[in-house]
Amino acid sequence: MNEYRKARLILEDGTEYEGLSFGGDAPAAGEVVFNTAMTGYPENLSDPSYHGQILVSTYPLIGNYGVPPRTREHGLLAHFESERVHVAGYVVAEYSREYSHWGAAQSLGDWLAACGVPGLCGIDTRALTKRLRERGTMLGKIVHDGQEIAWHDPNKANLVESVSVRERAVYGTGRYTVVLVDCGAKNNIIRCLLRRDTTVIRVPWDDDYSGEDYDGVLLSNGPGDPKACAATIAVLKKAMARGRPILGICLGNQLLALAAGGDTFKLKYGHRSHNQPVLRAGSDRCYITAQNHGFATDPASLGGEWEQLFVNANDGSCEGIRHRSLPFCAAQFHPEASGGPTDTEFVFDEFIGAMERWAGR
Repeated sequence: MNEYRKARLILEDGTEYEGLSFGGDAPAAGEVVFNTAMTGYPENLSDPSYHGQILVSTYPLIGNYGVPPRTREHGLLAHFESERVHVAGYVVAEYSREYSHWGAAQSLGDWLAACGVPGLCGIDTRALTKRLRERGTMLGKIVHDGQEIAWHDPNKANLVESVSVRERAVYGTGRYTVVLVDCGAKNNIIRCLLRRDTTVIRVPWDDDYSGEDYDGVLLSNGPGDPKACAATIAVLKKAMARGRPILGICLGNQLLALAAGGDTFKLKYGHRSHNQPVLRAGSDRCYITAQNHGFATDPASLGGEWEQLFVNANDGSCEGIRHRSLPFCAAQFHPEASGGPTDTEFVFDEFIGAMERWAGR
């Protein structure tokens, strides 16, 4: 790790931000996005939904509580959302080289260095975020003095295939069996399900589970354009024909919409915050949610048998859909959010309730 070495963030519109390096020494290129969380950087950096992206934290001080140990529960890393860092690079205003937390095992810089991921500090991240909001999401690259790297647009690849598991895995021995379609699933989705007396069968993104015996299907979060997941959508259509409960989360919301005959589109800069206000459709109830997605569902493209379940209070975009008569629903936000907020974890309880009703037929 080469701390204090000068480095730059270069945006595709020609804007440059100079700062100091921490973390890995290699250059990086990807899509530049921002996140407003005050805490939770170990979870965010290991979230597969950020795969191939250069993440900017708007909160000014990052790294002050270090990085937790790689202990496991249920076979999963207990304090991370996957097995590795998924961001291409990390940009912060102020990096704390001295950390203090009773559970910390190493510094953020050492963790990123071990993973070969560059960090960049000393950047006015508020000004950078404002530019991203005005111009829209842009490609970018982090380079140290004397380095160069080509532009890279991660959305041109099938990112889901890159982050999904290769083989099936089973967690728990609960009452209800849930097929978790892993499009980049966060570990906390599995934890939330296991706390609710389930057996979780985690399958690859293109696995054909549709003819098997299960109580419900959960379509996970994940990176990139949902239209790249043609194999996932084809299997999902067969699963929908069986009428068993289905829950989609984030990318899963978009996949459910596409399987239902709807459409999706790319947002200007995406929803990347941990404080997005979301309204329950048909009510005044507002929830604070964590979000990380660059695409959205077009509710007008869905047939009359579908309706919006949640609506973004800021821009009116679709935050969830449900079928009017069948047990299919989805949330665009993260009810499993780690590290928080946890206001919408009830979505899992509603999914369990749907499986209870279906099993009781």
